[in-house]
Amino acid sequence: MEYLMCEAPARGAEARRLADDLGLTLVPAPPQEGLYLACTQERLELRQAGPGAPGPVYVDFTGGRLGYRGPRASPRREPLARAAGLKGGHRPQVVDATAGLGRDAFILAALGCRVTLLERHGVIAALLQDGLRRAALQLPEVAARMTLQRMDALSGLAAHTAEVVYLDPMYPHRDKQALVKKEMRIFRALVGDDPDADHLLQAARAAARERVVVKRPARARPLADQPPDFSVPGASTRFDVYLGASPSTSRVPETSR
Repeated sequence: MEYLMCEAPARGAEARRLADDLGLTLVPAPPQEGLYLACTQERLELRQAGPGAPGPVYVDFTGGRLGYRGPRASPRREPLARAAGLKGGHRPQVVDATAGLGRDAFILAALGCRVTLLERHGVIAALLQDGLRRAALQLPEVAARMTLQRMDALSGLAAHTAEVVYLDPMYPHRDKQALVKKEMRIFRALVGDDPDADHLLQAARAAARERVVVKRPARARPLADQPPDFSVPGASTRFDVYLGASPSTSRVPETSR
């Protein structure tokens, strides 16, 4: 990806800084083909040029399905929350080592967790930062519990410890329903697969004081072929849980047995 287009003159200076940071060329019109960033009056978008291209991808924590789901989330109804050990008043500190579009991190933050989001790809990190900026205007308390750091997962896990580490790596044979079609096409074109995914589990277990939670397609093999202590099923995915050494995590929650 080579280009960033700015559609909003009022955001021209911001667009120039972002283009410099990402090593992109700032252009006044869309390119004829390929992926590009678009800075609109409202938000930052990742687009694909050319006929038949899917719609834009952007981070939106306050609208659409996520905007509806977030305020209504509860630990009992969210498989991710049960997998992460949210129970009673316990709200663990979480490192989301493969943040992506940040949806799962947002749900955990909406439920009261402080979440550090690690994202290695500069463009995805920029989309996340833009989404957090807009979320802070409407949901300041939730956004304040989310901290974004642009770094790869292995380096980030070596530098951080947390009660819970969350992993949702892009997997070469991942069920296509794990991301909606347009996002799958654009993500694959932009970042490819995660060839180091199997190495993440060991690093995550070293960094997690309570547990590691790994999101997997429902029928996929466990990450690194390591069986989890238990799994929490979701609609089309599951959450594999690897318990740490903390005594508080030695029991399997009743909801996941």
